[in-house]
This record gives sequence, structure tokens and C-alpha cells, in this order.
Amino acid sequence: MGAEIFASATEEKLVYHTCKSRACPSCGHRATLLWQREQWAALPDIRYAGIALTMPDVLWSIFQQNRNLLHDLPALGAAVIQQWVKVKFGVSVLIMVIPHTFGARLNFNSHLHILASAGGLNDSVGGWSARLYFDRKKLMHMWRFAVITFLREALKAGVLTSNLHPGDLKAVLAREYRWWSTHVDYFQSKEHFLRYAGRYARRPPIAQHRFEEITDATVRFSFKDKRLRMRVSAEYSPTDFVALLAEHVSDRYRHAVRYFGLLAPRSKARTATAIFLLLGQRRRPRPRRLGWAYSIRRDFGHDPLIDSHGQPMRWAARLSPRN
Repeated sequence: MGAEIFASATEEKLVYHTCKSRACPSCGHRATLLWQREQWAALPDIRYAGIALTMPDVLWSIFQQNRNLLHDLPALGAAVIQQWVKVKFGVSVLIMVIPHTFGARLNFNSHLHILASAGGLNDSVGGWSARLYFDRKKLMHMWRFAVITFLREALKAGVLTSNLHPGDLKAVLAREYRWWSTHVDYFQSKEHFLRYAGRYARRPPIAQHRFEEITDATVRFSFKDKRLRMRVSAEYSPTDFVALLAEHVSDRYRHAVRYFGLLAPRSKARTATAIFLLLGQRRRPRPRRLGWAYSIRRDFGHDPLIDSHGQPMRWAARLSPRN
């Protein structure tokens, strides 16, 4: 991946470029911290809601086989939230969608974590409505209808691949008009909201501390079994583990966080200043990006750019990646 060369009067140090992959726990952790810092400056100090939209497990395999349809789920979930607040309150809200595909066992489990403002901009009167609520039951009905209608239209258009016969798949979709699990939580502060979001935004599929053993023949990691209410272990061959992990790495050019409503790039450029003025808050400038050396000083307590004699090291040259 190439490297940077730092040098003092007596020493040289190679600092290799990282892969910056979301499959890497270290890179994912750093990306989350930088993202939280930027969002703290960009978001107003208001009340927020965290909404989890799930689906029955029989539908997971459909989206696992059809990643083209999986990429449309964030827009579908955001449309449900936007339609609810527009019909019920006549406002537009800030919406952030974090798609997830993995469970504790690294099994494929497609669901959405949606973070929305519990207040919205009323376009008709040009004011800010501060107290909104999200009806969990109504959102569940809207989300269920949206997903099943979406799959039926994809099947009709011939863009849905499945191991089931089309007739059997239609029967499965008809049976799934039952209760779907939907959760709504409210956060009184932006800090609480961002701590919650940091658990899901840019998060790698598995944390390093969960690995118990890694050898040439086996990979063993722990997870919490919610039915048994205890921690248990899962063991795979390295080949099988990599195959599991690869299912949850985002496709190229796909974002880990999607923005809609008043947070959509075009809407944000037009309305962000007005929102801060209506709320009587000062808009903060985008924070300067923290360097890698600062992260090491903060997390590990030593400065990587100080040599063994206590002298500072400066950038000297760059090594190109090897083909």
C-alpha cells in the first residue's frame, strides 16, 4: 500500500499506509471517531430518535442473493420515515440511515438503523416543530408494506433471483404480512445520539476482542446468545470464516451511512443555515481532520513521531505501493 518516511537527524521510520477497509476493526474504529466528531459539529442541538427497522428471517436470504436490491433498502426506510412525518405533522426531518447485514454469529441479517430528528421544518409556515413522535406500530405497517411491495415489483420486473419457484416466492411474501419487529428510542442530547450511532456507523462486522483463537486450521470467536442469555463460541475454518466476513463488507462505492430528508446533500446546502437560525443556535465550522499521530498519542499514550533520543521526526519522502 506504500508508506511515508519520517526522519530526524539520526533515525528514520517507515509508516505504512493502511487498507482503510471497513472489514478491519482498527480502521473502522478510527473512521467512527472521525465521523462522530464531524457530525457533532454539523448537527443542531435538538432531540433525536433512533428507529430500528427489521424484517422476518425468511427474507434475509432474498436480500443476501440480491445485493442490487439490498442497496435500495436505506432509501426505502427513509421514505417510510419521511412519509410518516409529512402526513402526520406536515414537516421534513433530518434522517440518517445505517444499513446492517450481520448478526452476532456473522449470519446474514438485513435491517436498518435510522436516526431521525424528533423535530422538523414546516415548509408551509417556515417554522420549526419541536415535538414530534414516531408511532412504532404505524411505522411497522408502512415498512412491511414497502418491503413486500418492493420485492413483488422486483419479481415482476425480473430483477429478483431466488432458489424458490416464483409461485412459491409469492406465497412466502403473502405469508409475511404478520408482525414485524420495530423499535423506537428517543435521545435528549446530541452526544447520546452520536454514541448510539457510533455503535453502528462504519462499524466492522466483528470486533477484535471477540476473537478467542486464530490458527492455520481454525478461527474461534465468541458471541452473546440471546436465547441462552450467555456467551458462547463459534468455530470455523479460515476459508469459511473469510466467506462469512466477505458477505458483510460493503460493495465498492457503497456508503456505510446514507443521508436523507434535511440531511440529504442538496437539502442540507439549502436549509442548514435556516435551521440553525430558527433554533437560535450558532452553526459550527467543520472540524479539522485529526492526524494518525494524534490518534496514537490519544489511544496508546506515546508519540510515534519522536525518535529514541527524544527528537521530533519530520516527513522526508514517500514510498509508492508495490504492484
